[in-house]
Amino acid sequence: MAKKEVSKMSSFHKQVVSSDGSVSSGDGTEVDGKHEPRNSLSICNKLCFAIGSVPFKITDTALGFFLQIFLLDVAELNPLHASIVVFVGRAWDAITDPTVGFLVSRSPRTRFGHMLPWIVLSTPFAVLAYFLLWYVPPFADHGKVIWYVVFYCLFETLQTCFHVPYSTLTMFVSSEQKERDSCSCYRMTVEVLAMLIGTAVQGQIVGMASAPCIPVSSDAIEQLNNSTSILAANATGSAVYVEDTKIAYMMASCTMSAIYIFGAIVLFFGVKERSESCRGQSEAISFFQVIRRVMGYGPFVLLNMGVLLTAVAFYLLEGNFAVFCSYTLGFRNDFQTILLVTMISAVLSVPFWHWFLTRFGKKTAFYAGNSCAVPFLILLVCVKSNLTLTYIISFGAGVSIGAAILLPWSMLPDVIDDFEVHNPDSIGHEAIFYSLYVFLWKFCSGLSVGISTLSLYFAGYITRGCTQPDEVHLTLQLLISAVPIAFIVVGLVIFYYYPVNEERRQINRKRLQELRDSKPTTKWTQVIQEDSAKAELSNMV
Repeated sequence: MAKKEVSKMSSFHKQVVSSDGSVSSGDGTEVDGKHEPRNSLSICNKLCFAIGSVPFKITDTALGFFLQIFLLDVAELNPLHASIVVFVGRAWDAITDPTVGFLVSRSPRTRFGHMLPWIVLSTPFAVLAYFLLWYVPPFADHGKVIWYVVFYCLFETLQTCFHVPYSTLTMFVSSEQKERDSCSCYRMTVEVLAMLIGTAVQGQIVGMASAPCIPVSSDAIEQLNNSTSILAANATGSAVYVEDTKIAYMMASCTMSAIYIFGAIVLFFGVKERSESCRGQSEAISFFQVIRRVMGYGPFVLLNMGVLLTAVAFYLLEGNFAVFCSYTLGFRNDFQTILLVTMISAVLSVPFWHWFLTRFGKKTAFYAGNSCAVPFLILLVCVKSNLTLTYIISFGAGVSIGAAILLPWSMLPDVIDDFEVHNPDSIGHEAIFYSLYVFLWKFCSGLSVGISTLSLYFAGYITRGCTQPDEVHLTLQLLISAVPIAFIVVGLVIFYYYPVNEERRQINRKRLQELRDSKPTTKWTQVIQEDSAKAELSNMV
């Protein structure tokens, strides 16, 4: 009987430890060997993971394209107050992103995973805050500013509790670079589709109830000192239309909220965090030590500087495109459709850019994607109110937007792998990397919108005016073309020094695989030790 038991344990031990030293699960599946079938993800898993990006992207798109014009023309804030709302919201985000990232890295793993509980618990409160952000309260100007600052900050905080864990989840769905790149491609394709949905839903619903502009004489423009006084003198006749527009924005926010909830549900039930992908718990060091270590890592700094400078360019285009089309080009009733064409082009271009980066490398793809935006930005301000040509230019610009969306998020996992190769004793900082990355992206977005609204304020922007001063037209042209091009050029120059190229990526992949092969997972190490002890005891008996 003892011999039979020993034989079973010895057989199980052989199943767990193969002849080459790799660990097996007993059914022939290597846990940390070279094949790792457990890390291969089905198309369904990748789609569910990608759909999880929809909640953040549709709301971020709506805020990026429509918040500025909503605050100016519907909530009827002057440009200075609108810039205060946006800047304070983004400054608050500066605190919440790294803080949430640190808390996520310190939170215990539950039976639902490490990241998913954050996503699920934050969703209902984020939806409520988002709805109230698009509501126009019956307050005076300063009361409205307080209302929008409070709910903007609240929504940004709750959205961070969703987006930082979701972004970090990329590192936990698989430990293989190829699988993570594939997940990133699925994610970015769906994100661009979400941008398309957000633009279509928000634009078409709001477009059906657009408030008419207020005629302003040329004499009034020349003598303009306070745009709100002109609004007060002319707003009586259009009060009904303004109320319809307010209701339309609330309907759009309800639709966005329903999509937000749907994305969170699909992510929760369709994606499972793989424990074998987790490379360890974070070190027991302070918050500021972690931030200093991550922010001091050279490749991460260069990636941020190069990528985020180009991101500012696209955020300037995003934040001012609706106003530019409405006033400078004169397409007030067509700008929603122009945005739709741009997003369709971006959706169609993402698979192409994924093929391009696998064929020529991520660094080359980044240069090509951003460079092709420059001629279209120049043409955009050279065209004199030609709707057909504007559609063509917008479609071309969308191709570059697809690259700007896909490439930055596919490069961050490479930097994290590089960090772990060069700092093998400093692990478990994935959430910190992603939270800082998200924070810097959001900060660039807020900075660009704040710069835009302040520039329009000093140029003499007239709230809901049918015409604008020449200074406003010049400012919009600079914000749409010259300034973004300057940011793109500087960003590409800095990105030249980014060191994680394709050769270094492959070296890192091999080194990380060697580390996994030499260090079996804790679970199977414990099984091996227990069975070895039992076998030795049985042999002694």
